[in-house]
Amino acid sequence: MKTERFKIKYREFVDTLKHEYRFIFHDPGAILIIIGAIFIYSLAYSLAYGPQVLREIPIAVIDHSNTPSSRSLCRAMDATPNLWVAYKPTSMIDAKEMFMARKINGIVVIPGDYEKKVLRGEKVNLAVYADASYFLMYRQVFFDISKSVLTKGANIEWLRLVSKGVPSKQAETLSDPVGSKIENLYNPYGGYATFIMPAILMVIIQQTLLVGIGLIGGTWRERGLYRSLIPKGEKRLSVLPLVLGKSVVYLSIYTVTLLYVLGFHYKVFGYPMHASFMQVVLFLLPYLLSCIFMGIALSTVFRHRENSLLFLLFASIPFLMLSGASIPRESMPEWLFAFGKAIPSSSAVDGFIRLQSMGSSLVEVGVPWMTLWILTGVYLVLACVGIRLLMHRIEREEAQEGEIILPQVSSDEKA
Repeated sequence: MKTERFKIKYREFVDTLKHEYRFIFHDPGAILIIIGAIFIYSLAYSLAYGPQVLREIPIAVIDHSNTPSSRSLCRAMDATPNLWVAYKPTSMIDAKEMFMARKINGIVVIPGDYEKKVLRGEKVNLAVYADASYFLMYRQVFFDISKSVLTKGANIEWLRLVSKGVPSKQAETLSDPVGSKIENLYNPYGGYATFIMPAILMVIIQQTLLVGIGLIGGTWRERGLYRSLIPKGEKRLSVLPLVLGKSVVYLSIYTVTLLYVLGFHYKVFGYPMHASFMQVVLFLLPYLLSCIFMGIALSTVFRHRENSLLFLLFASIPFLMLSGASIPRESMPEWLFAFGKAIPSSSAVDGFIRLQSMGSSLVEVGVPWMTLWILTGVYLVLACVGIRLLMHRIEREEAQEGEIILPQVSSDEKA
């Protein structure tokens, strides 16, 4: 009896595998989302963020002083790799027109008494206008101008001290009393792609899984496949073979795509890879399973294919924000941060960045890893419950349809 029961369950599992693979590879929309989207998105984002750091940002310098000292400062700003002194207008009106026309992203105004005050050792105030509507532009313009001014100021102070007879070494110490050496940990070049791409890849994996599973789940509902898979002699489809069958399909597909992303894509674009391959696999296993079971649970809510696209595409941006990639978690309300823990991508982004970018071990990311395993168990239960409730709804709908179709018998016919 047990052997026969096992054969029935195994047949249900195999039938689920066949139907799921068939629906995916015979549906252009499913192929695009489940297989093609991760390649398209990863390539598009990587190419867009490929330069990593903004270079040669055009600025305008209004030099009211027009002296050797002011021209030297202008050359110092132009010599930085991130700034380009593209224009030297004579008035603020001309510079403002260039700024509004998006020809420049910053304006520097050197006052007319610049050299006079420098030679006297007095304080000089420069006016800097940076485009804060683009955060990266503002950051590069503001910091590179500040660095150029500070470096030039230290050189001027050194020359002033040396001219007074102070020894060169002592003048160097006095002109720059507190030296600093800055090293960017885990992101040596300060590149935006190195910072954001690991988080984006994790969110892409989650969203394509959720949308794809919801799309195929809607197809099952529309074609009545749940009813066709009910074995004879049973009132309803056994839940666990169906859930496991679906999960094996998506796990096998995403194992192949992740091998491409982490093995080929990461190396081509030079993203940091400090963790061993086995550590990454062990960490991503509960992440994939939790996303798959979450997608199966959500797919039971969608009656039509399009519903999953509308809901889950709308949720993409909030999921990215809750992951802590675009907004620091310290800036979130506590309740919102706690809510984000229920979404697999939040823990996955945290752990994956620490593994790949920072070189942490699997033990050091134990908290997000265990959180993903807990979410795997929770969403597995929700997927089973969701399928079970869906089967109850289907049975009720079939019973109601049977009552409506059943012909009415008149009293004469009864007699």
